[in-house]
Amino acid sequence: MRAKAWFAAAALDLALPAAAAEFATPGGPAPAGVDEVMGALREDPYDLELLISFGTSKGGSAGHLALAIRDQAPGDDLVYSANFYADREPGHEGRYNGELMVRVPKKEYLYGTISSLGDKASFGLDFGEAYKRSVIGIRVYGVPAREKEALAAFFARVNDDYRSRASWTQYHEGETRYGYLTLNCAKTIGAGFRYGAGYDGLEVKSSWPLDRIRAVAALAANIPTEMALKLASEWNARGYAMDTVLYRKYEGSPYVDPHEEEKVAFRDLPDRFPSVLSRDFRREEGQYEDYDNLFAMYLFYNLGRYGVRVDAESRRLVVESSKDPLPYPQAAELAALAAQSDSDGYRRRAAFRPKGRRVGESGQGAP
Repeated sequence: MRAKAWFAAAALDLALPAAAAEFATPGGPAPAGVDEVMGALREDPYDLELLISFGTSKGGSAGHLALAIRDQAPGDDLVYSANFYADREPGHEGRYNGELMVRVPKKEYLYGTISSLGDKASFGLDFGEAYKRSVIGIRVYGVPAREKEALAAFFARVNDDYRSRASWTQYHEGETRYGYLTLNCAKTIGAGFRYGAGYDGLEVKSSWPLDRIRAVAALAANIPTEMALKLASEWNARGYAMDTVLYRKYEGSPYVDPHEEEKVAFRDLPDRFPSVLSRDFRREEGQYEDYDNLFAMYLFYNLGRYGVRVDAESRRLVVESSKDPLPYPQAAELAALAAQSDSDGYRRRAAFRPKGRRVGESGQGAP
């Protein structure tokens, strides 16, 4: 009820006319067909969708993690996402920092060009994510209502702790505010399941008491793809079914974030699978050859049901592909076998034909 009341108030902002702007930029027109395609995807009775955003750097990039809970916004899911700018750093005072766990409808999160959070929201992060990078959605079926309610209540609690500057909570050491290596997107989502929904066996890392040593904190940081894999295993153990949707990046956005030091248009940013922390993490070329990353990419492909993109000519959202997903146990077993074989092949540096298929790989004709 709390989330629905918030949405009703925030929706007033969306009724205001947008200023003339280019397509795929803040204030510009949204793609046609968003309601139709997203409505068609909602015909599948999933309960949660874990949204894993690709990285935008040349080397290994962890990407971003958010969680959509079904039916918490009118005709839509409500996305909970850790706010990168809720860190109380002086340089971030001009960005939206009213909440640590931002809440926006999924259509807005992926394809919106106007934010219900106001003009301080970050395009490509708080809204319009798919103009900046691709997003994999792991949809989860069979989740009890009490679990979804507990997750929403936990994220509300995090926001209360953020506003009151609470320290040393059940889920975090130190002040409750965003930290890239300490209280980041993966940790907040993982903590929601562990401490809110009762996933007692879920590992949520902590770098305390050495979090001021950056190298140590980095090794102990929670990584989005790694957390997604842990959660998928937990969901399988609970008997929940899963599939994935690949929301492909729109490749033509001319928008340049004025707050970034490097002035690079969204269309020119890398769109790289979010890496598990591994020996591949520092590589520039974006080709993963280690077991962990191959397993994740193969698993998400094996679970794939839909691929969605914005058509460049019509500027319409379309379902570009669909296939039957494998059940999680079979998808994971095949991904593990292919990842082991292919990582061995890459290590030998000899020509071979990979056994696995990577999610998002061009030319596959499937998610």
